[in-house]
Amino acid sequence: MSVSSAGHGAPPPVAVLLVEDDEVIRRSVELALGRYGYRVTVAGDGLTGLEMFREGGHDVLLLDVMLPALDGIGLCRRIRESSTAPILMMSARGDALDVVSGLEAGADDYVVKPVDTAVLVARIRSLLRRATLVPAGAGATGAAASGAAEDARTLAFGDLRVDTEGLVVSVAGTPVALAPTELRLLLEFAANPGVVLDRQTLLRNVWDYGWDGDSRVVDLCVQRLRRKIGPDRIETVRGFGYKLRRS
Repeated sequence: MSVSSAGHGAPPPVAVLLVEDDEVIRRSVELALGRYGYRVTVAGDGLTGLEMFREGGHDVLLLDVMLPALDGIGLCRRIRESSTAPILMMSARGDALDVVSGLEAGADDYVVKPVDTAVLVARIRSLLRRATLVPAGAGATGAAASGAAEDARTLAFGDLRVDTEGLVVSVAGTPVALAPTELRLLLEFAANPGVVLDRQTLLRNVWDYGWDGDSRVVDLCVQRLRRKIGPDRIETVRGFGYKLRRS
């Protein structure tokens, strides 16, 4: 269902897939995003949302946590099996378990309902900025240069290689698939090896917000990144933040 259309010669509108079972909330969010020029497709349950996602053409996904048929956490996991599309979870309670479960499932960020439209749009724009940094397939295919043949654009940290231009990451020569937010986080660490970065700095530089950011999104994204590049590569400096080991 589309609520807006691009004008002649204008770039196509951002396509949002909204999966929300509450009809009142679903309609109000759909209309609000439509006023900002987004093209919104809606689904009322998780299985329908999964089918719509598989049809393709969506730039960002908004998933409610509590959904019939397939809940938002399960839907997020299914999407992450094949896609790095930006995902924003919506929770009615803001319960810590909901937040942690959503982020562990692969969501990039979350908001608590009822959410102010301006805040929601700001979060969507932030997700899209992160996603546009990453070309299709970056971080998922190919291998970074190594040894003497390594060029200036490739950073090496032990067996971890980060191609800062091609945006390709590998560990011991094996390509590592990273979601856009995970890649942005790794690039921030790689630009500051050995430097302790606090959570507010990471929220500001990676998530594009700081004053109202929840540090749990940082902690959970660091955990996901560790699982992919090695548990000891990013160190926790208690009371301060995190740092990337130089070697």
